[in-house]
Amino acid sequence: MTSFMQKKETVERKWYVIDAEGKALGRVASLAASYLRGKNKPTYTPNIDCGDYIIIVNASKVNLTGNKLDDKMYYNHSMYQGGLRQRTARTMRELYPEEMIERAVKGMLPHNRLGRQMYKKLFVYAGNEHKQEAQKPQVLEVK
Repeated sequence: MTSFMQKKETVERKWYVIDAEGKALGRVASLAASYLRGKNKPTYTPNIDCGDYIIIVNASKVNLTGNKLDDKMYYNHSMYQGGLRQRTARTMRELYPEEMIERAVKGMLPHNRLGRQMYKKLFVYAGNEHKQEAQKPQVLEVK
């Protein structure tokens, strides 16, 4: 008996929407990463991008537990001397809520070509509205 291996031509993708309002950042990100990888499907194959499309709305209303709003730091570097820029999670949530969730999800995906391909199926919006209404996404509940 041979094991089933999915082919990239036969992958069926669905659209899901996650409402991040009042939910913990890590829980939203891990659910999104799992569905982007395709781990929810019985046809999951590790070397094929068999995941679904994920839309995350209300990114500006995501929660962080404990003192993470003031203690957690996000770093960027311009590659010039003295070019380190650091921001707290509170400033990231106020100014760049989409980037905060995108970084969390990207860190949970594989760090290779396949992970970059999966990451392109993620859409994050700060507000309640999104542009993918025509795809009729199903609602995913974060536990």
